Amino acid sequence: MSELDKCIEKGLVRRIIPSQEKATKSINKSRKWLEEAKKTHKFKLFDSCVVSAYSAMFHATRSLLFKDGYREKSHYCMARYLEEKYVDTGKMERIIIDLLDRFRELRHEELYELDFCVTEEDADEAVQNAEKVLAAVEKLLQ
Repeated sequence: MSELDKCIEKGLVRRIIPSQEKATKSINKSRKWLEEAKKTHKFKLFDSCVVSAYSAMFHATRSLLFKDGYREKSHYCMARYLEEKYVDTGKMERIIIDLLDRFRELRHEELYELDFCVTEEDADEAVQNAEKVLAAVEKLLQ
């Protein structure tokens, strides 16, 4: 049983009516989060920058699920959906999922770990990679 099958079985990814409208709203939200990430980076608010950049990645990739008629209840499971439906079929480069997973974990550490500190380098990478993820998803939505 694949990781995606396990997620579906647990109800962490489920079928919905495909919605181009929701896909468009999600990609627009991604663009807003990316702008937020850039603004917080400019003011050296690196913790907020990483959270915003990950949110941009999340909403960009989530738009593909809406388009396909799926809804996530887990960030991890959303990545597994994209891995199986897009990476394994050659529609998306593996690096997009790797970035999504990496920055999901970094965001988690920032929000919940008491001794964790985001660096300027982390924030730089987060913004650059959020731009890559958004661009890759926009290409798939065309």
